[in-house]
Amino acid sequence: MVKSIIKWYFRRHPAPISRKKSCVSTSSGHRNYSLYVNSVLKEVFPRRTISLCTVDIMNTLINNMLEHIAVEAHQWMRSRICCTLTPEDVQKPVHFLLPGKLAKYAVFFWS
Repeated sequence: MVKSIIKWYFRRHPAPISRKKSCVSTSSGHRNYSLYVNSVLKEVFPRRTISLCTVDIMNTLINNMLEHIAVEAHQWMRSRICCTLTPEDVQKPVHFLLPGKLAKYAVFFWS
């Protein structure tokens, strides 16, 4: 009986358009790299797993590093008084922000 009353009510009173969920995501503009973190982990250590908290930390680290690289690349480009971002403008901040071999491998695999 209660179910039929509820069904009758919602047939007579449809939900307003503003209450419907929109297809637009409400993210903060940062990407989620959890699938990539898990796939790289499975390639390197097939039997190991990673907790959700650790994946979140790795995701934050990757987003933070990409943001720092973008800011440094923009500053490098502006210091050259140029309007076009070139690969060298991105490689310089990578060498500046990442330590030693990590920067070398990042640039090697990127190009």
